[in-house]
Amino acid sequence: MTNPEAVHAESEAHAWGINVPNHPTRADSPEYVAARSKMNEIAGQAAGMIYGQGPFEDHHGGALWLKDSQGWFLVRNQAGIEWSAQFCAEPAKVDLLRQNAQRLYNLLSPKIKQQLDPDGLLDTPIRDAAGVAKWTDSIFNAGVPLHPTFHTGVLPTGMAQNPAVPASAQPASAQPASAQPASAQPAGVHHYPTPIADIQLFKYDDFQLWVTDDQGNPAAVAPVDKRGSGNASVHVLYATPGSQLAQEKHAVESTGAPLILGPDHPLSQQAYQNQQAPGSGGAPRSSGTPGSGGTPGS
Repeated sequence: MTNPEAVHAESEAHAWGINVPNHPTRADSPEYVAARSKMNEIAGQAAGMIYGQGPFEDHHGGALWLKDSQGWFLVRNQAGIEWSAQFCAEPAKVDLLRQNAQRLYNLLSPKIKQQLDPDGLLDTPIRDAAGVAKWTDSIFNAGVPLHPTFHTGVLPTGMAQNPAVPASAQPASAQPASAQPASAQPAGVHHYPTPIADIQLFKYDDFQLWVTDDQGNPAAVAPVDKRGSGNASVHVLYATPGSQLAQEKHAVESTGAPLILGPDHPLSQQAYQNQQAPGSGGAPRSSGTPGSGGTPGS
């Protein structure tokens, strides 16, 4: 490497930036190629995956695959290690992840342990960078099967992530409303906070998690009460960094309170737009007026 500095910057158009220790150009290691192949083989046989159907990309998220009478299923380790993160990873701390996985397989699935780990990685203490690298690209770390958009997807600006918003409510910068997301999980865990991105996996289909602020930026909101309560307010969970909404969210949260938007706010109306109003005959609700049945609060 010719760069004399100890770290280099990584960033994208999606607003973020971190310092990463300099490292060789990334290349697929034999361990990684094997882990990706094994993950796709196993995930194709696993039923009830909340991540949906393939094709999958492999996420370095700490995968611990197990098998019972119903087939393969996935649990996850305490932490996952992204490829570039291995270069700042302390071997002794990474070894705690290995020990945790080893104990699980020794307790529950010695046969599966042998099947997934014929070379004995789980029984080999991690003491140096080479050991960290092997663990990072192994099936026990790089084997979480995610849909490509849920893995690395970035929400578009404008209304593309919220195509049902009326034209009258769209800012001038909005993209055409016909540009619908290709996935039910359009926001990737590499770019949005996991506690928010994960909501995509379990929310009601008729609740619009991702909404668009008046500057055309994506934001995430959640109900403030249980489904059917008639409460059509929302809690702003995420706002695009640098946006006016983000500034407002920061100002309110600095006082120790969440940013709650009332039922008449455009973001609240977007959030509940797919839910039915009482007596509507199946017509989507376009306002935040409380009701019953498939009403706001869900």
